[in-house]
Amino acid sequence: MNDRSRTAAAAAAAGAAAAAAASAAVGGAAAGAAGGARYVQWRPGAAPGRQVRCLWVRENAGGPAYRQLVVPDGCVDLVWSGGALEVVGPDRAPRSVPVSGGAGLAGVRFRPGAAGLLLGAVPARELCDLQVPLGEVLGPEAAERLGERLGRARDTRAAASLLDAFAASLARRWTPDAAVERAVAELGRADAARVPVIAEELGLSERQLRRRITDAVGYGPKTLQGVLRFRRAVDEARSGGLGLAEAAVRAGYADQAHFTREVRRWSGVSPTVLLGRPGRAERPG
Repeated sequence: MNDRSRTAAAAAAAGAAAAAAASAAVGGAAAGAAGGARYVQWRPGAAPGRQVRCLWVRENAGGPAYRQLVVPDGCVDLVWSGGALEVVGPDRAPRSVPVSGGAGLAGVRFRPGAAGLLLGAVPARELCDLQVPLGEVLGPEAAERLGERLGRARDTRAAASLLDAFAASLARRWTPDAAVERAVAELGRADAARVPVIAEELGLSERQLRRRITDAVGYGPKTLQGVLRFRRAVDEARSGGLGLAEAAVRAGYADQAHFTREVRRWSGVSPTVLLGRPGRAERPG
């Protein structure tokens, strides 16, 4: 794929797509968003949960434009926004992107390692930190057919249901890499084995495992492990109501200071800012 065409998509729609695709990672609308902004996600109904994490919609019908903090999660999203279909590749660093007033988006999020269901023979590493038109991945005709169906959807929720059905149709023709699935699952554990041990258990060399994970996820096993641990710790702290020190230990960090360094690495802000807890006067973005 041509780098120039990858970045030539409409900037406003692209920014909104990226923001919505990662909004779950930072708990919905960023600071400064109006009360009319809404983000909702739910489990797929037709597509297999083994490969698809969720369907989601983001609406900013009554609010002004705002900026959304986007953090890495190892996932790839297919996003319908402003009449355009885009594939949002895996991020390797945090970024702050604009969400326009009146935005209405729908998307399907593929789990780490399952991007091949959508990308086919295109390695996920080629889409790191990029947003590309779906036509560049599946071909213009397939993208146009799906776009026509989405254009007739009555609202964003209906559009997300169409994306669910589309992902299910792709899954029927795709065979996952069992070794990558097992490796991703292991790397997501708080007590994950070291990469050489995982490779040996799978009957692969460390180099082979690294290449397969990089192609399937977008980055190597060490980076993926760091992203998954960061996500796990944030989820623990947010949903479990845990203190930062306890959430850090449960997620596999050595201590709270280690957790804080990693949160800044992946989000660019402190844990208290990311989680919306009282603390220093910092703002994301």
